[in-house]
Amino acid sequence: MAIKIHNQKGSVTVWPEKLYTQQEVDTLQRQDKAQLAAKHKKLDENLVAGLVRKSNRILVTISTHRFPFNLFPDTINIEEGRITIITRNFFFSSQVHSVDIKDISNIFINTAPFFAELAIVSKTFTENEIKIKNLRKKEAVFARRIIEGLRIFEKNHIDTSNYTTEQLVAKLEELSTTGIVT
Repeated sequence: MAIKIHNQKGSVTVWPEKLYTQQEVDTLQRQDKAQLAAKHKKLDENLVAGLVRKSNRILVTISTHRFPFNLFPDTINIEEGRITIITRNFFFSSQVHSVDIKDISNIFINTAPFFAELAIVSKTFTENEIKIKNLRKKEAVFARRIIEGLRIFEKNHIDTSNYTTEQLVAKLEELSTTGIVT
């Protein structure tokens, strides 16, 4: 059955399967809004849970070495979303630098006969280069590979929260297997 509706702009002919009252339309809209809000809440909860898993996982920790012993070793912690460098000084004072993976523009390894230096170039620091000296060569190469892999994951928006730490480190090593002269 066709219904002709007249308004200020003209008339329209409608062949409705069912006519709804304004109250029914309002009820349907409220239900749609409630379903949409519940869906967004679930997505937000999953996103927050993934971020929490990622933010608390240290993938690799490397300390510096000096002959014959090092009373105040510096430490580099490689996490999924950032690199934290802890520089220790005399009398238990320390300085902590954190660099987000997305803010790292480059990583260099400078080698010497016994040790290597890892230089991390950041887009955000005023002194845009952080150097970690007295690392073993293999540890410096390993750290660089892990950081480069994390940079690739970040660039491609890959969620790493579903991997175990061991799986993630293995994937990062596999991803960044470029030949490095040591």
